[in-house]
This record gives sequence, C-alpha cells and structure tokens, in this order.
Amino acid sequence: MTGPLAGVRVLELAGIAPAPFACTVLSDLGADVVRVERPVQQAPDGDTHVAPPPPDPLARGRRSVAIDLKAEDGVRALLDLIERADVLVEGFRPGVCERLGIGPDVCLERNPRLVFARLTGFGQDGPWADLAGHDITYLALSGALHPIGPSDRPPTPPINYVADFGGGAMPLVVGVLAALLERERSGRGQVVDASMTEGASMMTAMLHGLVSEGLWRDNRGDNLLDGSAPFYRCYECADGRFIAVGALEDEFYAEFVGLLGFDPSELPDRHQRSSWPELSERFAAVFGTRGRDEWAAVFERSDACVAPVLSLTEAADHPHAKWRGSFVDVAGQVQPAPVPRLSRTPSAVAGPAPRPGRDTVDDVLATWPTPTP
Repeated sequence: MTGPLAGVRVLELAGIAPAPFACTVLSDLGADVVRVERPVQQAPDGDTHVAPPPPDPLARGRRSVAIDLKAEDGVRALLDLIERADVLVEGFRPGVCERLGIGPDVCLERNPRLVFARLTGFGQDGPWADLAGHDITYLALSGALHPIGPSDRPPTPPINYVADFGGGAMPLVVGVLAALLERERSGRGQVVDASMTEGASMMTAMLHGLVSEGLWRDNRGDNLLDGSAPFYRCYECADGRFIAVGALEDEFYAEFVGLLGFDPSELPDRHQRSSWPELSERFAAVFGTRGRDEWAAVFERSDACVAPVLSLTEAADHPHAKWRGSFVDVAGQVQPAPVPRLSRTPSAVAGPAPRPGRDTVDDVLATWPTPTP
C-alpha cells in the first residue's frame, strides 16, 4: 500500500454498514485492515468455514480471519493480534466487548498504544445506550430527520446516508486519525467513542445557528434548503426524470431564469416567501416541456447551478465522473473510488472483498511483527 496510512494496522470486528465503511476508508488510505469474522459452520475435517458473501464494496481491501470470540482460544488469538495492532474498530452494543473479555481495559493493558475505536447508535452510556436502533432512529433523536421532506407528509428518511455514514463512520475515522496523531506525542492509545446520534446532531449545527438568528423555521417544508424554495428544489421533466436547481445567489438565479426563458422583470420577487408557490408553478410548467437530458444540455457549462438527477448507475457514466475517475472497477463491480485524493501518497483500492475467513491468524501475525517499544 502507498497511501498515507501505509504501515498502520487495523483490526475490524465484523459488523454492518457504518463501521465497515469506516474501515474501508482507512483501507483506501493505505492501512492494513484485517477483518475478524465469526465462524458459521464446522466442516467434518475440522476446518473452520464461513459462507461466501455477495460482492461488498464495504469489505474491500482487507484480509479476513474467522475467530470464535465466545471461545477462550478465540479470545487469546484476538489478543495476540491486538498486541500488534494500531487500531481496533468495533460496532457492537455497549458492554459486548467487555463481556467477551476484549474490552478497552484488557486491550489497552495488552497494548498501551492501541486506538480502541467504538461506534454505536447512542454512545457508550446514557439511558438509551443499550437500545437497538437504525439510521432512522438516530436521525429522529438527533433532530436531523424532522426538517426533511414536504410539509404535508411525514419526514422522509434519506436512505441511511446521514446517521450511519455521515454521522457515524466519518467521525469515527476522524477520531481514529486524531488519536493516531496524538499518539505520536504521548506514545499512548485511547478510546474513541463515536455515536451516530451525536454525529447526526453535529451535522445540524448550521441549522441551529440559523434558527437562533430567525433565519430558519423549525418546521418542515418552509425553508430555503429543504425543497420549498423554487430556486432550490427538483423539478420533474417531460420524460418523468428530474432536474435539480440550486440557484441561491442572485447572479446564479439570474442566469437560471434567463436560460429557462424568463425575463426576470416579469417574475415576482423571489425573496418574498409569498411568491414561492407561484414561482414554483411557473418553473415546473416550463421544465415539463422537455426531457431531463434536453434541459441538462441547456444548462451545460452554465453557473446556474442546475444538474440532472442521475441514478446510481448513471452517475458512473457522467463525463465529469469519467474524467476524474470517480468510480473504479473492482473485480467486475463498479464502485466509488477512494476519497479524498492526496498528491504524494495517493489512496487506492487494495483489492475486492475477501472470502470471509480466507486468511489465518498465523498469516497475519507473520506480517505483523511485534512493535519495538
């Protein structure tokens, strides 16, 4: 690996979605990530096997070992790996690692330089800490879900982008990098406690500021950036596909309405909320006269902040994405390329997702010599 984290050893206790995504980011940045899977069956010959997975971009660039953490020899094997690791990432409910005998106290005693990174829905303590949840649960509690969606309908879950990945995985990565940097000064590891609810709350910081200034109404479907403003929303085109408009600034708005075919002097004042319904109706009528790609051609190379709403499969074929290499082919599957880009130590995909349990603890230990004190 040639990325900036080359030489950093990461142990990932296998889970779903946010913690694996964080480890994918670390792997793309050059870390040597070893995923610890649970065995699922025992073959007659005594070998431990696990079921082959479907292709999974969130498991790319790793090695994989199968360890039974409910068995004493499995815990001993994991502690042998922890002794030589820089980072441990786990996404279990609070207390699970402690019950297994691999909690922070045990691991940091074995390896005082270890960064023990924990990702949960509600954090490691508090009255909700041990409850189950998903992205929508954490968004609801954080305040981030309430503003999303039209006023006459329930809030719209933004898939699981916000709490799982934006509010959970990425702060976990930042915490790991910060702890590794601080370790260079102190020589000591520490625990990173990342909560998806708190991460999602952090992403609402700007809105809290706008509310305090009277610039954001604390109700859904009545604000500048929530799809209510006629110059910051999506419109359906003649072919049933959509175009996204983000003409916030005056100069961008002037270019937008001009390319749409309007004389700005004939339109109501966009700064008056009372004019928004009329403007939305007029813009919608015009967008409904042509297909999405026709409108995309009209606004191509303009500063009107207008773009076609592409599907997941279309995004990889967009000319800008192709120019930038924003997507890569990994073992025949199109996936997003590593981000961010670094000039001297570029990130890279180390390989496709391995078959779970493909590697052994001895394989890993052979390439992870005991660190020099």
